[in-house]
Amino acid sequence: MSIPNTTGMSRRPTHPGEMLREDFLPDYGLTVARLATAIGVSRHSISELLRERRRVSPEMALRLSRLFGNSPEFWLNAQQAVDLWDAGQAIQNDMTRISPLVPA
Repeated sequence: MSIPNTTGMSRRPTHPGEMLREDFLPDYGLTVARLATAIGVSRHSISELLRERRRVSPEMALRLSRLFGNSPEFWLNAQQAVDLWDAGQAIQNDMTRISPLVPA
């Protein structure tokens, strides 16, 4: 049995790239180049993530969590929230045609 989610978010969840750009980089005094070097990825990868054009992969989540001392799940959960919201928006019309089942 599950608890239905009857209230959807009216806005897109915060992308992990925005979190990095607005919170983590300024708080730690990091630049794109310093972050890329610190976690062993290209500046292009970081730049695309900060511009919200790239998703946080499990590997990136592990790298970021190691650097910032949080969990990989923090980064993956943030990404998953964005992905689910985007998917829900993309198939919104189809979702209204699906009738939930009622247990017998």
